[in-house]
Amino acid sequence: MAAWRPWLFAAALWLLVAAATSLALWQLHRTALDNQRRELELLSLALTDELDRGLRGAEEGLQALGLELGQRQLPTTGSKTVQALQTRAALMPMVTALWLLGEDRGLIASSEATPPPDLRTFLPPLATLTADATALSRPFVEAKDSETQVALAFRVDAVRGHPAGWIVAAIPANKLLGAFGVALPAADARMAIYRSDGVLLAGVTVDRLNGSDHLVGAHRVPRYGLDVVVSRELGAVLAGWRGALKLSIAALGFLLITMAAAVHIVTRSERQRLAAQHALQVQLTRTSRLEALGALAGGVSHDFNNVLAGIVGYGEMAHDAAAPGSDQARHLGKVLQAAQRGQSLIERILSFSRGGARASTVFELAPVVEEVLALLTASLGPRVVLERKLDAPGARLRGDATQVFQAVMNLCTNALQAMPDGGMLSVRLERRHVTEPQVLSHSPLPVGHYLALSVADQGVGITPEVMEHLFEPFFSARGNQGGTGLGLAVVFGVVAEFGGGIDVESQPGQGARFRLYLPECTDALPMPAEASTAVPEGTGQRLLVVDDEPALLALADELLTGLGYEPVCCADARDALQAVTEAPERFAAVITDERMPGLGGTQLASALRALAPRLPVVLVSGYGGALLARRASSAGVTRVLMKPLRRGELARTLAELIH
Repeated sequence: MAAWRPWLFAAALWLLVAAATSLALWQLHRTALDNQRRELELLSLALTDELDRGLRGAEEGLQALGLELGQRQLPTTGSKTVQALQTRAALMPMVTALWLLGEDRGLIASSEATPPPDLRTFLPPLATLTADATALSRPFVEAKDSETQVALAFRVDAVRGHPAGWIVAAIPANKLLGAFGVALPAADARMAIYRSDGVLLAGVTVDRLNGSDHLVGAHRVPRYGLDVVVSRELGAVLAGWRGALKLSIAALGFLLITMAAAVHIVTRSERQRLAAQHALQVQLTRTSRLEALGALAGGVSHDFNNVLAGIVGYGEMAHDAAAPGSDQARHLGKVLQAAQRGQSLIERILSFSRGGARASTVFELAPVVEEVLALLTASLGPRVVLERKLDAPGARLRGDATQVFQAVMNLCTNALQAMPDGGMLSVRLERRHVTEPQVLSHSPLPVGHYLALSVADQGVGITPEVMEHLFEPFFSARGNQGGTGLGLAVVFGVVAEFGGGIDVESQPGQGARFRLYLPECTDALPMPAEASTAVPEGTGQRLLVVDDEPALLALADELLTGLGYEPVCCADARDALQAVTEAPERFAAVITDERMPGLGGTQLASALRALAPRLPVVLVSGYGGALLARRASSAGVTRVLMKPLRRGELARTLAELIH
């Protein structure tokens, strides 16, 4: 019995779905018919109202004409009569021709040379019309190729010697339908206007009763004895419902097959559930282990960098003290080479753990942009025009020039991919002074001096939906056409690391413009590296060294002493801050580690800026994260050096900062 339970449950569920679907289809069928009947009734009512107003207007015109005849304001003979009738016909919107008939039904005058319609076709008959009454004729055609018309007759009694008779007006049959004749609700809709005797005056013949193959809406114009009928084919009305019926039957069949297959799969997959659960647990454990390894690798790398710092520092001092060409010098060189390989290994580990520190230097932006454009020029298609306008000579940034290069390259590459048929790629650079905080399309922008770098294309543009997710990692608008979705995410990260903002302007089909605002740096460019390998030495300047590792403090003390400086070492950043507070002019520079318990290196640098704004601060780190350069710049750090320190690099840095 337990084996049949899934099948019984599936059958009961399918029957429930089938019953609910049938009820919904029945309700949909009734709603479709009711709505269409209501629509046809409203349409016929509107047409009835328009027809009644149109005929009343024509009747009022005929009454006015009869009054003119009675008051002898209208001549009944001669050319002036024809001209007067033509004028009166032109003033009546629905009327195209007028005839004046006498009591003997003979023609007295007309606005046209054509004869009046057969007087025997009017209903009610003309002989029975009372004064101010009207009658409508059967449809008639005045001449070959003329349009079908209907005549409206108006009875005029004898007044002041004017003989009794009739005024007959010709009205085009299609004008009886008014604007509805060309505004049918559907291609299968039909409209018709009947006289009370069943004669069709306008439109096409339709059945005037609801039947099994059509729906009808009808209204009467009592004054003129006309019936207005609007009809639609039942099959066309229910076309959408029949499509839903077929789709529902197919869906129910598919659901039945799917449920049968699902029950079969469930019974088989139950045996695999425990194994799959175990495999999932193994996968989660592996993921957690990798995350833990990443965090562990970062911490171990920091500690290993400290070990390498001691090896490199003491090794370089020992190598310099050894006799050139001696075995000791050769052995120490091997030690330094091994330390270099260890440093490369640390860099790879930091890359795995996403903890590598960025270089922070002052560089000119325009040459970086020129380098990107030079690389792109060789691969531009014949239909792509490159426009460049770099109006910020000497503009400088502080950070990693490689990051800026990658960001500009990504923007230009995206712009070219947005123009498969060619167009203009415009790259501009200018200075911008922001006096009030702004809110850009994708980031706020504080007050400050910025370098505005814009990349514009004439491509397909960006839709509002894509604009909302533009800089999200792994989001790509190119679908199967390629793209990892990381290009713009990298751009956003670079701009954020520099402390700038991004503004995007685009409309679908009108191209896009990306404008990067990067804070301008006013610091001087670093001196170019000297060709000489001589290590510059100090002249007894006092340096404050801060590190929580006693071994590295001892190394720094010996290394800096050997370079001609007077180091003052502190194992606690708070002690160093107190030393500067007591005597701000005592030290020529500060060398501090980044990762320390309590007060970190960038925090110490920020505090020192308030005490001694001109005191150079050298930040040393091997594990600072991707935002180290930004944090260091914000804190007022003068230079960032990577662990393990090289004796020559440290000596040259101190010489640049102090001398």
